[in-house]
This record gives sequence, structure tokens and C-alpha cells, in this order.
Amino acid sequence: MENLPKKVRSKKLSTRVDLTAMVSVSFLLIIFFMVTIELAKPKAMELDFPDHGCCDCIPRYAEENRSVTILLDKNDKITYFIGLLENPVKKPEKIAYGKEGIHKELLKYNNAVLDYSKKHGIKNERGITVIIKPSKKSNYSNLVEILDEMKITGIKSYAIVDYYTPEEEKLLAIK
Repeated sequence: MENLPKKVRSKKLSTRVDLTAMVSVSFLLIIFFMVTIELAKPKAMELDFPDHGCCDCIPRYAEENRSVTILLDKNDKITYFIGLLENPVKKPEKIAYGKEGIHKELLKYNNAVLDYSKKHGIKNERGITVIIKPSKKSNYSNLVEILDEMKITGIKSYAIVDYYTPEEEKLLAIK
């Protein structure tokens, strides 16, 4: 017979795929997304707002001694007074932020109210109530600083109010 050419068989290649590189890349992607998700979470401060069912209540006369109003204004200025502005226990005073400023006054007055409560056998020892009123000209960091002071001084009863009385606006207008 004639010389028939031999059948050439093709070499069989391995069907196995090496996934080592793919596993490394997938772990890197998982770590990347876990880190970016954690960094993208908004950081918020916890606020406790009591629900009294009444927002526009006029403070009772006995409670006026416990209320401190802090007015935040532009250029990092703070004005505070104790009681009602019409008849304050302590007249409005400009004060600075920090340990020797508003921090010192809040601690001093809160401790005085707590001592008075203990001395007279008042069981509700909640200290002072602070009303924080940021003006439209104040910046966000001023509000955060005052909220930090509430946490540091241990004052548990405070509220953020977004309106000013006409008397308070006149007070802020005085330079």
C-alpha cells in the first residue's frame, strides 16, 4: 500500500485554569470596599430630645433659676444669661469658648443648682437646663463646640432652639 501519511494528533492542553491571581484581586477589592464604606459613613453626635408634648411653654418661676440661655453669634461670640431676658437672674454677658470661658460658668452654675437641690431635699436632681440658640450668622462648629461642652460638663437637659425673640436680636445687635 501506498505510504499513507500518519495521522498527526494534536497535543492535548490542560483545561485547568490558575485562579491564584483572581483570588488575590478579589480579596483586595473586598478590603477596598469595606474600608471605603466605613469611611463614607456619616459621623453624628447623639442628641436626646425630651418629648414633653409642649414646645412653647413659658418656664415656671421656680424653673427660671435653672435655665441658662446661650446665644451663638458670628465670629465665635457667645452671649449667655440666666433666667428670662426680661428679668434675668444673671444679666447677659459675652463670654469666650473654652475651659476658662463658658465651660467654667456652666460647671459653676450647674454645681450650684445641684448643691441647692441636695441641701433642700429636692429629689429631682437634674441640674440646669440650657437653651442653645444659634443665630443664622453663627457657624456649625460653634454649635458642635457647645454640644461638646454639654457632654463634658455632664449637663443632660438642653435644647437647640432656632428662633430669637426681638429682645434677643437687639441684644446680639449691640456690639
